[in-house]
Amino acid sequence: MDETVEKVEVLEQTNEEKKQKELPKKKEKKNKKSKEIIELEKLKEENAFLNDKLLRINAEMQNMKRRNNEEISRLMKYDGENFIKKLLPIIDNFERAINMDDTNLEDEVSKFLSGFKMIYSNLKTILDEFEIKEIDSLGKIFDSSCMEAVLTEHKDGIEKNIVLDVLQKGYLYKDKIIRPAMVKVSE
Repeated sequence: MDETVEKVEVLEQTNEEKKQKELPKKKEKKNKKSKEIIELEKLKEENAFLNDKLLRINAEMQNMKRRNNEEISRLMKYDGENFIKKLLPIIDNFERAINMDDTNLEDEVSKFLSGFKMIYSNLKTILDEFEIKEIDSLGKIFDSSCMEAVLTEHKDGIEKNIVLDVLQKGYLYKDKIIRPAMVKVSE
Protein backbone atom coordinates (compact mmCIF):
# COMPACT_ATOMS: atom_id res chain seq x y z
CA MET A 1 0.00 0.00 0.00
CA ASP A 2 2.74 2.33 0.77
CA GLU A 3 4.10 1.60 -2.56
CA THR A 4 0.84 2.52 -4.26
CA VAL A 5 0.61 5.70 -2.26
CA GLU A 6 4.12 6.48 -3.28
CA LYS A 7 3.31 5.79 -6.92
CA VAL A 8 0.24 7.98 -6.70
CA GLU A 9 2.30 10.72 -5.07
CA VAL A 10 4.95 10.41 -7.75
CA LEU A 11 2.29 10.51 -10.45
CA GLU A 12 0.68 13.51 -8.84
CA GLN A 13 4.06 15.14 -8.57
CA THR A 14 4.87 14.48 -12.24
CA ASN A 15 1.42 15.70 -13.27
CA GLU A 16 1.99 18.86 -11.28
CA GLU A 17 5.40 19.32 -12.85
CA LYS A 18 3.87 18.85 -16.28
CA LYS A 19 1.18 21.41 -15.47
CA GLN A 20 3.77 23.84 -14.23
CA LYS A 21 5.81 23.36 -17.40
CA GLU A 22 2.69 23.78 -19.54
CA LEU A 23 1.57 26.95 -17.71
CA PRO A 24 4.49 29.07 -18.90
CA LYS A 25 3.99 27.75 -22.41
CA LYS A 26 0.30 28.68 -22.26
CA LYS A 27 1.18 32.04 -20.75
CA GLU A 28 3.84 32.49 -23.40
CA LYS A 29 1.32 31.63 -26.13
CA LYS A 30 -1.24 34.00 -24.60
CA ASN A 31 1.40 36.75 -24.30
CA LYS A 32 2.51 36.13 -27.85
CA LYS A 33 -1.11 36.27 -29.07
CA SER A 34 -1.87 39.44 -27.08
CA LYS A 35 1.32 41.10 -28.38
CA GLU A 36 0.32 40.19 -31.92
CA ILE A 37 -3.19 41.54 -31.33
CA ILE A 38 -1.79 44.78 -29.90
CA GLU A 39 0.62 45.11 -32.81
CA LEU A 40 -2.21 44.37 -35.28
CA GLU A 41 -4.38 47.06 -33.66
CA LYS A 42 -1.52 49.55 -33.89
CA LEU A 43 -1.03 48.72 -37.54
CA LYS A 44 -4.77 49.10 -38.19
CA GLU A 45 -4.76 52.53 -36.49
CA GLU A 46 -1.69 53.62 -38.44
CA ASN A 47 -3.27 52.37 -41.67
CA ALA A 48 -6.48 54.29 -40.94
CA PHE A 49 -4.46 57.43 -40.11
CA LEU A 50 -2.45 57.16 -43.33
CA ASN A 51 -5.59 56.53 -45.41
CA ASP A 52 -7.21 59.60 -43.87
CA LYS A 53 -4.09 61.65 -44.55
CA LEU A 54 -4.02 60.42 -48.15
CA LEU A 55 -7.66 61.40 -48.65
CA ARG A 56 -7.06 64.86 -47.22
CA ILE A 57 -3.98 65.45 -49.38
CA ASN A 58 -5.87 64.25 -52.44
CA ALA A 59 -8.78 66.59 -51.65
CA GLU A 60 -6.37 69.51 -51.13
CA MET A 61 -4.69 68.79 -54.47
CA GLN A 62 -8.07 68.75 -56.23
CA ASN A 63 -9.00 72.06 -54.58
CA MET A 64 -5.67 73.62 -55.60
CA LYS A 65 -6.14 72.43 -59.17
CA ARG A 66 -9.70 73.83 -59.28
CA ARG A 67 -8.60 77.21 -57.83
CA ASN A 68 -5.70 77.38 -60.25
CA ASN A 69 -7.98 76.64 -63.23
CA GLU A 70 -10.46 79.29 -62.05
CA GLU A 71 -7.67 81.86 -61.71
CA ILE A 72 -6.32 81.06 -65.18
CA SER A 73 -9.83 81.27 -66.62
CA ARG A 74 -10.41 84.63 -64.93
CA LEU A 75 -7.08 85.99 -66.19
CA MET A 76 -7.84 84.87 -69.72
CA LYS A 77 -11.34 86.31 -69.59
CA TYR A 78 -10.06 89.81 -68.74
CA ASP A 79 -6.82 89.51 -70.69
CA GLY A 80 -6.82 92.94 -72.39
CA GLU A 81 -8.13 94.95 -69.44
CA ASN A 82 -4.99 97.06 -68.91
CA PHE A 83 -4.77 97.92 -72.60
CA ILE A 84 -8.43 98.92 -72.66
CA LYS A 85 -8.01 101.14 -69.58
CA LYS A 86 -5.21 102.99 -71.38
CA LEU A 87 -7.34 103.32 -74.52
CA LEU A 88 -10.36 104.90 -72.76
CA PRO A 89 -8.81 108.38 -72.24
CA ILE A 90 -8.02 108.47 -75.98
CA ILE A 91 -11.67 107.72 -76.74
CA ASP A 92 -12.69 110.47 -74.31
CA ASN A 93 -10.47 112.94 -76.18
CA PHE A 94 -12.01 111.93 -79.52
CA GLU A 95 -15.50 112.53 -78.05
CA ARG A 96 -14.45 116.00 -76.83
CA ALA A 97 -13.05 116.85 -80.25
CA ILE A 98 -16.18 115.63 -82.03
CA ASN A 99 -18.40 117.70 -79.70
CA MET A 100 -16.68 120.91 -80.84
CA ASP A 101 -18.82 123.45 -82.66
CA ASP A 102 -18.92 122.48 -86.33
CA THR A 103 -20.98 125.26 -87.94
CA ASN A 104 -18.57 126.14 -90.74
CA LEU A 105 -18.13 123.00 -92.84
CA GLU A 106 -15.56 124.54 -95.21
CA ASP A 107 -12.76 125.35 -92.78
CA GLU A 108 -9.72 123.22 -91.92
CA VAL A 109 -11.09 122.19 -88.48
CA SER A 110 -14.18 120.63 -90.06
CA LYS A 111 -12.01 118.39 -92.20
CA PHE A 112 -10.15 117.24 -89.10
CA LEU A 113 -13.42 116.69 -87.27
CA SER A 114 -14.76 114.45 -90.03
CA GLY A 115 -11.53 112.38 -89.79
CA PHE A 116 -11.90 112.23 -85.99
CA LYS A 117 -15.49 111.03 -86.41
CA MET A 118 -14.36 108.19 -88.67
CA ILE A 119 -11.58 107.16 -86.27
CA TYR A 120 -13.98 107.40 -83.31
CA SER A 121 -16.53 105.26 -85.15
CA ASN A 122 -13.89 102.60 -85.82
CA LEU A 123 -12.78 102.64 -82.17
CA LYS A 124 -16.40 102.22 -81.00
CA THR A 125 -16.81 99.24 -83.35
CA ILE A 126 -13.68 97.63 -81.91
CA LEU A 127 -14.92 98.23 -78.35
CA ASP A 128 -18.20 96.53 -79.20
CA GLU A 129 -16.36 93.54 -80.67
CA PHE A 130 -14.46 93.08 -77.41
CA GLU A 131 -17.64 93.37 -75.29
CA ILE A 132 -16.78 96.80 -73.90
CA LYS A 133 -19.96 98.72 -73.15
CA GLU A 134 -20.65 102.23 -71.88
CA ILE A 135 -22.42 102.44 -68.54
CA ASP A 136 -25.74 104.17 -69.20
CA SER A 137 -26.04 106.75 -66.42
CA LEU A 138 -27.74 109.93 -67.63
CA GLY A 139 -31.19 110.36 -66.08
CA LYS A 140 -30.83 107.17 -64.02
CA ILE A 141 -30.82 106.74 -60.25
CA PHE A 142 -27.31 107.09 -58.85
CA ASP A 143 -25.65 103.68 -58.34
CA SER A 144 -22.44 103.81 -56.31
CA SER A 145 -21.32 100.42 -57.63
CA CYS A 146 -20.76 101.82 -61.15
CA MET A 147 -20.78 105.60 -60.67
CA GLU A 148 -18.80 108.21 -58.77
CA ALA A 149 -20.65 111.37 -57.74
CA VAL A 150 -18.24 114.21 -58.41
CA LEU A 151 -20.73 117.09 -58.16
CA THR A 152 -24.16 117.62 -56.68
CA GLU A 153 -26.74 120.21 -57.70
CA HIS A 154 -30.21 121.09 -56.52
CA LYS A 155 -32.82 121.24 -59.30
CA ASP A 156 -36.49 121.85 -58.73
CA GLY A 157 -38.79 119.14 -60.01
CA ILE A 158 -36.09 116.46 -60.10
CA GLU A 159 -35.94 113.69 -57.53
CA LYS A 160 -32.99 113.23 -55.25
CA ASN A 161 -30.07 111.00 -56.47
CA ILE A 162 -30.85 111.30 -60.19
CA VAL A 163 -27.83 111.67 -62.51
CA LEU A 164 -28.01 115.12 -64.10
CA ASP A 165 -24.84 115.03 -66.19
CA VAL A 166 -22.12 112.54 -67.11
CA LEU A 167 -18.70 114.16 -66.79
CA GLN A 168 -16.76 111.06 -67.82
CA LYS A 169 -18.30 107.89 -69.23
CA GLY A 170 -17.96 104.63 -67.36
CA TYR A 171 -17.26 101.32 -69.06
CA LEU A 172 -17.94 97.62 -68.52
CA TYR A 173 -15.58 94.98 -69.86
CA LYS A 174 -17.71 91.86 -70.26
CA ASP A 175 -19.31 91.82 -66.78
CA LYS A 176 -16.64 93.81 -64.91
CA ILE A 177 -16.58 97.54 -64.29
CA ILE A 178 -13.24 98.81 -65.57
CA ARG A 179 -14.02 102.49 -65.08
CA PRO A 180 -16.92 103.95 -63.09
CA ALA A 181 -18.80 106.88 -64.58
CA MET A 182 -18.11 110.33 -63.07
CA VAL A 183 -21.45 112.06 -62.70
CA LYS A 184 -23.28 115.11 -61.34
CA VAL A 185 -26.17 114.07 -59.08
CA SER A 186 -29.29 115.96 -57.91
CA GLU A 187 -29.62 116.76 -54.23
